[in-house]
Amino acid sequence: MALLYFAAGVNHFINPEFYLPVMPEWMPVKMFLIYVSGFAELLLGILLVFNHTQKFAAQLILVMLVIFLFLIHIPQTIDFYKTGNKDFVFSLIRIAVQFLLIAWAWIYTKGKFKTD
Repeated sequence: MALLYFAAGVNHFINPEFYLPVMPEWMPVKMFLIYVSGFAELLLGILLVFNHTQKFAAQLILVMLVIFLFLIHIPQTIDFYKTGNKDFVFSLIRIAVQFLLIAWAWIYTKGKFKTD
């Protein structure tokens, strides 16, 4: 999980344009927010490595994922459905993946993945 978030964070800086289509229209300063979320994912990936910060990092990841789910992914999927956007099916898959990531982070909050 740490590697996943670290790599995703790095990708926000290497390929920020990849994330632009996911950004809702109402969000200002999109590129800045992409970099902020990339930094957050990088930091959280690092914090997942250490036992004393792992639970806290997983809790922050849960908060981040739930916020993204309700403020970005679900509204965008509803919009895609209403407008017949070709990315509707992809957005449904992304929501399913979001739930899997939430479950994975939840397991980490329970201390199931100690590195000692």
